[in-house]
Amino acid sequence: MVGLKDELLKSIWHAFTALDLDRSGKVLSHNLCTVLNVPHDPVALEEHFRDDDEGPVSNQGYMPYLNKFILEKVQGNFDKVEFNRMCWTLCAKKNLSKGPLLISDEDAFKVWVIFNFLSEDKYPLIIVPEEIEYLLKKLTEAMGAGWQQEQFDHYKIALNTSREGLSAWELIDLIGSGRFSKGMDRQTVSMAVNEVFNELILDVLKQGYMLKKGHKRKNWTERWFVLKPNIISYYVSEDLKDKKGDIILDGNCCVEALPDKDGKKCLFLIKCLDKSFEISASDKKKKQEWIQAIQTTVNLLRAGSPPPHKEARQKRKELRQKLLAEQEELERQMKELQTANENKQKELENVRKQLEAAAARAAEEEKKRLQTQVELQDRFSLELEREKMVRQKMEEQVAQKSSELEQYLQRVRELEEMYKQLQEALEDEKQARQDEETVRKLQARLLEEESAKRAELEKWHLQQQQTIQMTEAEKQELENQRMIKEQALQAAMHQLEQLELERKEALEQYEEVKKKLETAANNTKSWKDKVAHHEGLIRLIEPGSKNPHLITNWGPAAFTEAELEQRQKSWKGKKATSE
Repeated sequence: MVGLKDELLKSIWHAFTALDLDRSGKVLSHNLCTVLNVPHDPVALEEHFRDDDEGPVSNQGYMPYLNKFILEKVQGNFDKVEFNRMCWTLCAKKNLSKGPLLISDEDAFKVWVIFNFLSEDKYPLIIVPEEIEYLLKKLTEAMGAGWQQEQFDHYKIALNTSREGLSAWELIDLIGSGRFSKGMDRQTVSMAVNEVFNELILDVLKQGYMLKKGHKRKNWTERWFVLKPNIISYYVSEDLKDKKGDIILDGNCCVEALPDKDGKKCLFLIKCLDKSFEISASDKKKKQEWIQAIQTTVNLLRAGSPPPHKEARQKRKELRQKLLAEQEELERQMKELQTANENKQKELENVRKQLEAAAARAAEEEKKRLQTQVELQDRFSLELEREKMVRQKMEEQVAQKSSELEQYLQRVRELEEMYKQLQEALEDEKQARQDEETVRKLQARLLEEESAKRAELEKWHLQQQQTIQMTEAEKQELENQRMIKEQALQAAMHQLEQLELERKEALEQYEEVKKKLETAANNTKSWKDKVAHHEGLIRLIEPGSKNPHLITNWGPAAFTEAELEQRQKSWKGKKATSE
């Protein structure tokens, strides 16, 4: 309500300053109560405007009455245009220029209302050059003409040299003179003023003719649509006399394009909570402009933001306040600097006088100082020569120490590199030994499986010999069993051959691992020699000694002699059992 009160006060101020309150104060108050829909208080009105020392020209004044009995009771349910027109009527006759203007009285009234919207919040009311430029740009854009920035800059310079801004009546004269609308006729200027008035004062974000589909008869009717921050109203025509309905907008509304249907093109849909509205624009450009304008309005409602032109006005005002504060701060700093400069000038004057006195004293002491200077110069020359010799010796020692330090650091880096390479060689040797152990375990498993297969074959061979010694009566039956066992024997032989192949592959893997181990051992021995050559700073960790390997018919064995003897005893025991 504070913002509404400020807007009302600007219009009332014009009427207030144009009237003689001793004669017309009651009339102004009565008219304000009427247009603002505020209940009349005849008792308070007569009490305030009685002809004694407490009247409107007393210390009590008119503004306290206006605030207490009128403005504080305003609820916002009044016609702003009618309110402004009432205030305009009271002040226009006295202040409006009598000379010929390019705009009509109605257009002058709209310019006056726009002035109240854009003027500064201080009295007497003026509009600053930045807001004048904004308004003239809007009017030029509405007229479809090009903005003449250079011409306005000259006007702005001339204006700033004489005053801070223009009054409402000076602004009307400026626009009515056609200075910034040359070549435009009266009707074009009037249409531009009306368009800017609708946008800034009536909050009309967009308006135009479109077709609307009915909800009952489903017919299409042309309507004049007016988009405002929270509502879309549609009328029979653009004179706004016959209103047909409203589309209430809120944060839950949405708008989306529709495909052409029923012979209608450029369709879009406005969805609200209670119902939806199908609308057809005149062309694709208008359709896109309306969709974008409605969606922007819904987004502002969701965010709780004011209309774009009000938000832009507030930002321009905040920017001007910020620039003014910075300018005032700069002026304050300049004054402080000027004061400090004056103080410095005084200090410099005192210092100059002191220097003159010191110069007089220095002239007297100059002769003594010259003699002392010669003596000191000779002494300093000798000391300087000695210092140069000492410095030269120290530089030679520093260079020698730097060279030794560089050699030592180089040697340390070489040893660190050798240590890293030795670590890598040891890792390779360790990996080779692990691979060798894996191959040994695999070879042992294959030998165990081979021995088990051989024991089974010997057992089957003994069973065949026993079968041959049986009687002829059992020979036919045994022959069948022998054939079955022969097939099993062949399968076992095939498995034995397969195991033989696997053993050979394991032996080849073992040979490869052995070669890797020998390579790693050679690398270790090579690095050991290098490390021993560098004064033995690093000691190698060598692997322990290994027992000699056993050699079987199929290659190196993966077990010791004791394990071999144990396995031979096991085989003999199995053979004796089978016999």
